[in-house]
Amino acid sequence: MAELPITEPTETTIEEPDGSLEAVAKVDSFEGLAAVAGRYPECLTAWAALGEAALDEDRTVEAYAYFRVGYHRGLDRIRRAGWRGSGRVPWAHEPNRGFLRALRGLGAAAAAIGEDAEATRCAEFFAQLAPDA
Repeated sequence: MAELPITEPTETTIEEPDGSLEAVAKVDSFEGLAAVAGRYPECLTAWAALGEAALDEDRTVEAYAYFRVGYHRGLDRIRRAGWRGSGRVPWAHEPNRGFLRALRGLGAAAAAIGEDAEATRCAEFFAQLAPDA
């Protein structure tokens, strides 16, 4: 009997807009992050960083909104890159991290506002997409 090959899950990678990661790295304030997101609205890292900064300042509902923007933009982007509902989005590929941080942050913010089912879904989705994180 012929053996069937075992295939690894497919991996999807995305990129951030040129210059956007460097712009995020240069700022050290919430206002600076907001300016980067305004200049590079496609930069998922900027949206995730805004959510993290808002969460750090106990602005939970605001954080939830920033993370949701990053998550939905990221989901659209991984779909355009070929993701079809399964497979990995590896943490090891740095430009994927903005989307993954937004997903993880969305789960944390959801838990903080009592959206436990959403928090669980986010945690499970994150573990499925990026087991290397």
